[in-house]
Amino acid sequence: MLIYVDESGDLGWSFAQPYGRGGSSRYLTIAAMVLPETLDHLPTRKVKQLYTSGKWDYRQEKKWVDMPEAARSTFVRNATNLRTTYPIILYKAIVVYKKNVAAHLRSDSNKLYNYMLKLLLLDEMKKHARITLIPDPRSIKVESGNCLQHYLEMSLYEEGAVTQLETLNRDSKSCLNLQFVDMLAGVVGTHYEFRKSVHLSALRPNCPVKQLFFGA
Repeated sequence: MLIYVDESGDLGWSFAQPYGRGGSSRYLTIAAMVLPETLDHLPTRKVKQLYTSGKWDYRQEKKWVDMPEAARSTFVRNATNLRTTYPIILYKAIVVYKKNVAAHLRSDSNKLYNYMLKLLLLDEMKKHARITLIPDPRSIKVESGNCLQHYLEMSLYEEGAVTQLETLNRDSKSCLNLQFVDMLAGVVGTHYEFRKSVHLSALRPNCPVKQLFFGA
């Protein structure tokens, strides 16, 4: 199984100013897509259709934040149809309310990012004999490229899983499936960060969202 991972938001902790106007995001979203290698071409095809219909330049990656509303709606519809046709493809997301994150997690980006991925993916990972994790190395910069791999391997071992895990770094500029997951993260992040919920309302039945540090 392949797992593509990308995120929406940042790991800044400046909340005095609005997000995008001197302040950090209030939420951090990590989204994932899980699918067998035999279906790896299908999300890519959906993103290609967006580039073609929107007459976008393939040499310039189209991020969720820059997509017009019509393209966003098309993406959600296509992502929903893809899961309906192939239920083995999974979408998952986890969202942290950053204002409630403890100081020791704020000071180490690895701890928070790795912990979020563990909560998001471990239960799914341990179901399979082999997992290839594909994050976007240009997204959140964390120290030590092997840190996440070792952390997840140890977590799998503690669960008694026999899953073989490898991590493959691919740049989203040249990986349309990572762009697909960037759009998933955008759907979820836009709901929390900007209270624009129409796209997540449509996608939520196919994309469960975990909430972390939201308080009571």
